[in-house]
Amino acid sequence: MGILSVLAAAVAAYVFGTIWYMSLAKPWMAATGVAVGEDGRPENASNPIPYIVAFVMAILVAGMMRHIFTMAGIDGVGKSLITGLGLGLFVAAPWIVNNVMFSGKPKKLALIDGGYAAGGCAVAGLVLGLF
Repeated sequence: MGILSVLAAAVAAYVFGTIWYMSLAKPWMAATGVAVGEDGRPENASNPIPYIVAFVMAILVAGMMRHIFTMAGIDGVGKSLITGLGLGLFVAAPWIVNNVMFSGKPKKLALIDGGYAAGGCAVAGLVLGLF
């Protein structure tokens, strides 16, 4: 059941990320400075590697979250959701903010990417809590 819960949480976080970044595509591309083609899409949009790596990273995050939840005795949907949100807001997002600030990118990028980290962890925690 452990592997299944991790995979389900990773898929849920990945789907959340897809929706998040599709909704914020234009401001994200502007903030990152990603090269955009004539069709308005990033020039590397057809490259599958970033999408594969993103899913593998979602598996790693979900796996570590499951480990943390198990070690801390966190169970149930409510506790898992709040703990996932906390991990996103207070562990993942601060690192993202540091990276954005030192890269000289717009602060909006920290909000977009940090928001994804918080939301993605919350969604993964929610799904882990369902198992």
